[in-house]
Amino acid sequence: MARRRALVIGLDGLEITLAERLMAANEMPALAQLRRRSACFRLDHGPAQRTGLAWEHVASGLSPEAGGRWAAVEFDPNLYDAWQEGARFIPWWEDLDRRVVVFDAPYVDLRRAPKTRGVVGWGAHDPGVSTDASPSELLPEFERRFGAYPAAKWTYGMPFPSATRTQEMGEALGHALDVRTQAARWLATERLRDWDLFIAVAGEVHGAIEGLWHGVDESHPLHSHASAPAANEALVEIHRALDRMVGELVSAAGDAAIVAFTMGGMGPNSSDVQSMVLLPELLYRQAFGKPLLEVPPEWTAAPDGLPVLEGEKRWSLASRAWVPEPPQETTSPLSAQLRSIASHLPGPVKTALKGVRSAFDAADDGVRRTRPGQPALRYRHHWPRMPAFALPSFYDGRIRINLRGRERNGMVDPARYEETCRELEKLLGECRNPRTGEPVVSFVERPSTRDPSALTGSEADLVVIWRGIAAAFEHPRLGLIGPVPLRRTGGHTGPHGMAYLSEAGLQPGDRGVRSSFDVVPTVARLLEAEPPARSSGKSLL
Repeated sequence: MARRRALVIGLDGLEITLAERLMAANEMPALAQLRRRSACFRLDHGPAQRTGLAWEHVASGLSPEAGGRWAAVEFDPNLYDAWQEGARFIPWWEDLDRRVVVFDAPYVDLRRAPKTRGVVGWGAHDPGVSTDASPSELLPEFERRFGAYPAAKWTYGMPFPSATRTQEMGEALGHALDVRTQAARWLATERLRDWDLFIAVAGEVHGAIEGLWHGVDESHPLHSHASAPAANEALVEIHRALDRMVGELVSAAGDAAIVAFTMGGMGPNSSDVQSMVLLPELLYRQAFGKPLLEVPPEWTAAPDGLPVLEGEKRWSLASRAWVPEPPQETTSPLSAQLRSIASHLPGPVKTALKGVRSAFDAADDGVRRTRPGQPALRYRHHWPRMPAFALPSFYDGRIRINLRGRERNGMVDPARYEETCRELEKLLGECRNPRTGEPVVSFVERPSTRDPSALTGSEADLVVIWRGIAAAFEHPRLGLIGPVPLRRTGGHTGPHGMAYLSEAGLQPGDRGVRSSFDVVPTVARLLEAEPPARSSGKSLL
């Protein structure tokens, strides 16, 4: 008997409400055709959406609880240091008796999956891995045909202050999607065509929505900016290119079942300024009674309290008050501990330990580690002397309490843990958005474990979900913090992802809302295989 085959198309960053508007306007005919023949689901990623690890959840099949990982950023309570980690799990399909090919699926580490073939880390958004291919001779062959990723400059682009650069981003990402389509079709139909499961992920819409959302959202405070019309057109063009990819791959899939999906939704960005800048400064002022951040006069004088960084300026270059930005580097906990020890030793011993540290780096567990270039990390020199501090975060605010017995220089007695949490929640509740007069916080979450001493390095004591877009906090005692220019105009705030399932004999139609974790067991069932024993979810079928 012939094996069942499945084509999985990852529509990374697709916001279904925007896609439906474009389908209704005949801008995405291939996706509209797929929807008409599919069982259609809204996907609810729940609180796991706030981890920023959606594609790790796809690659591993594990929820944060099952995988023991609640954020991409890890914190070491002995070193008071933080770093971003890449893929750490074996892909869920590796134990299946199926031939699997992947193209740019994030958080798929081919070193941990010797039976998996394909190309990863070529142009993915937050790939979680370095560029790699299997078999090894595939990568040079692939690069000769398709070159380096053509829109690397715009994967994390923030062009909104310039209509010209906004247009450039749209053109570059649209072109990159067309190259991606050619590459995916070549892999699936020529170079590695003997597959049972082919997974292709496109991340261009992810980067586009983060950089250009103000163009399609009439309620966004930057919708009136001169770049908004260009952003709107750029998003439409990128979605058209994504639609061409969907059409090409579905056409090439033959009798394979089709799964097109995204784990969560997108919308306005309510995290960059609040989580990366304002929250770290709020907790610093609470601890020391004085500011570290001193915004330039032109920021405070900005109309409507929304300063704009022209050109390609960064927050770090605009404020002289922060400590120097830490270098971008790859690190490991063992290496960092040796570095900390060596800093207190005589010169000759430091030299000897340098070689040992390099050996530990080389013999590390293979997890890709980088230091996130965020303002929150520039406060880390003060963390040992603060009762609570903000961890670097790409999404919601994350507060770590400096707990005695858990952190090396813990200041808060465990007996005062609950009281400290309530004090922090009160502090946050007192902050207002000076532009709107509303509270800046929607709600605060506590960790799933009730034992604070058991928190892992990826967990925070408090996770702060912000209320809308705020460029500044106003606190009755600590004063005005900001305003700070917005950066990404879009973020991960949409309530739902989506999944379209097309298979012979499967009745099309709307099937309601299900868990995002149900995608992996569904793909396993389409392959007539048992889902992994630890998978978090159940088949949509």
